[in-house]
Amino acid sequence: MNSPRPVSAVPVRDGTDSDSTVRHVHGVCPLDCPDTCSWVVTVENGRAVKLQGNREHPYTRGALCMKVNHYLEHARLPDRLLHPMRRVGRKGDGRFARIGWDEALDEVARQMRATPEIVFTTAYDRFAITAFELGAIDYLVKPFGRERFATTLARLRARLSPAAVPDRERAQAALEPGPLVRLFARHGDGIVPIAVSSILRIQAQGDYAEIHASEGVFLIHVSLSDLVARLDSDSFLQVHRSHIVNLTAVVRLKPYDERRLAIVLRDGSVVVASRAASERLRRRAR
Repeated sequence: MNSPRPVSAVPVRDGTDSDSTVRHVHGVCPLDCPDTCSWVVTVENGRAVKLQGNREHPYTRGALCMKVNHYLEHARLPDRLLHPMRRVGRKGDGRFARIGWDEALDEVARQMRATPEIVFTTAYDRFAITAFELGAIDYLVKPFGRERFATTLARLRARLSPAAVPDRERAQAALEPGPLVRLFARHGDGIVPIAVSSILRIQAQGDYAEIHASEGVFLIHVSLSDLVARLDSDSFLQVHRSHIVNLTAVVRLKPYDERRLAIVLRDGSVVVASRAASERLRRRAR
């Protein structure tokens, strides 16, 4: 697995009185071969002028196959593919008809024999809540290496085991309108469902949320602000920047100081609410 590299740029003299900029952009071949060949594109004044294999790729070591040696020329052809096309004749006849994107996606979905497992690979960590809601296998933030990818493969094997939560069940829970009724969290090598009604409290742990539920304690990669937006506001309240509590699990409220309240939960744990949250709790209790 190749790790993306930053773009390097150097000013060069192009034979005129002005300077031009040459950039070397690292990327990978878009074809579906198993090798995932890495390449380096030379970009001059915003235009790709040269394509060559990346010599640091551990498998291909700078070589590119015949399919992509002339990739830059093909990318500029006037008859290059810009829209989804459906074959209308026999295979090999070369006859195709243009279709819309929605129709193309529906066609792909019809031909899929099984619901796919989802692994997000992105350079942006802000989509973690989407991955979490869909019960994705993993969320890989680029760059990642072989060891991290091997961990993902291990999770895939665990998900495919007979004891795994069914795909339909996970997707239905994630996409139902309204507040979440079920979460999914990693437990060992698998993913387990957590009924939202069983959650006592949620505590921030850096970029993660620590779920304290009847089933146990679980860690999910999602912020409290993203999580509280999907929970039922009648039952869950963010009482501190690092704490969400399930109001149905509250045993009693007691003064902590002149303005703050201590929240005692049915498992015996105590959470101190902020001044603003304490005032909201007092209003609820009236």
